[in-house]
Amino acid sequence: MDAKAAIVGWAHSPFGKLEDADTEALMSRVAGAAIEHAGLAPADVDSIHVGVFNAGFQKQDFQGAMPALSIPELAHVPAMRLENACATGSAAIHSALNYVEAGRGRVALVVGAEKMTAKPTAEVGDILLNASYRKEEADIEAGFAGLFGRIAQAYFQRYGDRSEELARIAAKNHRNGVANPYAQMRKDFGFEFCNTISEKNPYVAGPLRRTDCSLVSDGAAALVIASADVAEGLARAVAFRARAQANDILPLSRRDPIAFEGARMAWAKGLADAGLSLDDLDLVETHDCFTIAELIEYEAMGLAKPGEGYKVVREGLTQKDGKLPVNPSGGLKSKGHPIGATGVSMHVLCAMQLMGEAGDMQIEGAKVAGVFNMGGAAVANYVSILERAK
Repeated sequence: MDAKAAIVGWAHSPFGKLEDADTEALMSRVAGAAIEHAGLAPADVDSIHVGVFNAGFQKQDFQGAMPALSIPELAHVPAMRLENACATGSAAIHSALNYVEAGRGRVALVVGAEKMTAKPTAEVGDILLNASYRKEEADIEAGFAGLFGRIAQAYFQRYGDRSEELARIAAKNHRNGVANPYAQMRKDFGFEFCNTISEKNPYVAGPLRRTDCSLVSDGAAALVIASADVAEGLARAVAFRARAQANDILPLSRRDPIAFEGARMAWAKGLADAGLSLDDLDLVETHDCFTIAELIEYEAMGLAKPGEGYKVVREGLTQKDGKLPVNPSGGLKSKGHPIGATGVSMHVLCAMQLMGEAGDMQIEGAKVAGVFNMGGAAVANYVSILERAK
């Protein structure tokens, strides 16, 4: 094992409309369980890194202090809260990695959580617009779905109507989600349902239908990151072969909204630092907050040229049995998208794959996985290249 830190344990709650009252309750589901899964004790934890978006979902903030409420032994452990829109979970992971790899400590606990369903739908939409540039984008109808509806419209205007391909992405992810015990929507809707406007699948924003949009969710996920020497003595170790972050300017008006240039840069740096190409990856968990995002992300990661992501869909390259399975977990589309938990969840699910512990989601023989988690409309872009280390 090299000197880089590794994921050594994890825990994941179900995603959906949960009875848990708040993020405190959600974190209590996973924080202690992740430590135990790693084969460690609370006394071994040197720092705590919490990812919660909040932005109005609940009045209680100061979320970094929450894990210690269910694990009193963590009361005096340095803790912090990270927020980076929908990439909040990955921001917390990067903070933990920086802490451990800088030698400040040997074990870090990462917890991501969000309680979204307690708010009315209209209020949820407005809260999510806090991840946009409110000076220009606050009045977009249908909230963040409307923002990505505009992105889809711009993409269709430039490259042609790809509604059919978006429906195939939705159908793929819902089919995959049936095998995910944590997923909010474990139902195979099929392509025809996803591609047909109906009372149950109406337009939500522009060309985006309900099946093109991720779900409003509650949930939490946690993982433990340890230094290489600690990981050597534990049962599991999934190392970060590389990790990268690239940002883009916040307002859509100041950039090409369908280029996802920050995502492209993050993928290029991540793969270059890992010394790998897409051909070396066995699976990818990518940020399909909307199906148009997954389509453009195919292009940003280099699976297709700009405007040709539809070829990836038509050729079945990203199906579970394809050349590069994308979102074998069902993605945000099926699994759900509790904002602060999403990035942590994506890493947990890839770690499960690489350790051969993904159950019915398992990609046979998976050794290397990619994660792409983005905040806002491709503003904060994180890529991780993960590999089994023992």
